[in-house]
Amino acid sequence: MIVVHSLAFSRAHRVIWLLEALKVPYKVVRYERTGAYKAPDALAQVHPLGKAPVLVDDDFVLAESAAILRYVQRVHGDGRFLPEGDARMQARHDEWLDYAEGTLARLVGPFFWHRLKGRPLSDDDRAAIRPHLAYLSDTLEGRDWLMGERLCLADMQIMYQLAMLNMAGELEDWPVVQGYWQRIAAQPELRRSIEVSGPIMPM
Repeated sequence: MIVVHSLAFSRAHRVIWLLEALKVPYKVVRYERTGAYKAPDALAQVHPLGKAPVLVDDDFVLAESAAILRYVQRVHGDGRFLPEGDARMQARHDEWLDYAEGTLARLVGPFFWHRLKGRPLSDDDRAAIRPHLAYLSDTLEGRDWLMGERLCLADMQIMYQLAMLNMAGELEDWPVVQGYWQRIAAQPELRRSIEVSGPIMPM
């Protein structure tokens, strides 16, 4: 059985969401954060990086949420959460999948720490995120999901960044993106991941 090592308020919800949606049996080992909002040392015994999520499938140990989503999709998904279409469509999906934890995550971080710890948020921080919210808004205009009418891995992957921005109140001026976040948050399998692994965000 697959084991998901999940840290409180971590990206593990993406993985649990996918496993729930595919009805793949799994169990969760949950870890609490330290007082400094760090992962506990015990996670380093599961994977040398000491981060979460980590998926363990028999003797196979895998970190990085995007890699885990791709692995679960390949083994169990039968294309269900991939877009239909040619190589360009698949590449566009990969772009979104990598964008969430690449470019976007770096820009979202300051909003999270501002909301959680009161760290100063600069005008540059707000200016930097606007083109990305506009990009998301333009992409999602007239469609339910990033790739059209089909929920895909990329939607699961970007969930965490949108949860941060929603927590910080940054989606209020972007109704299309806010509506997208609300559709994500309403997914029953994501709700189940919260029951299993706790809240996505600390506030």
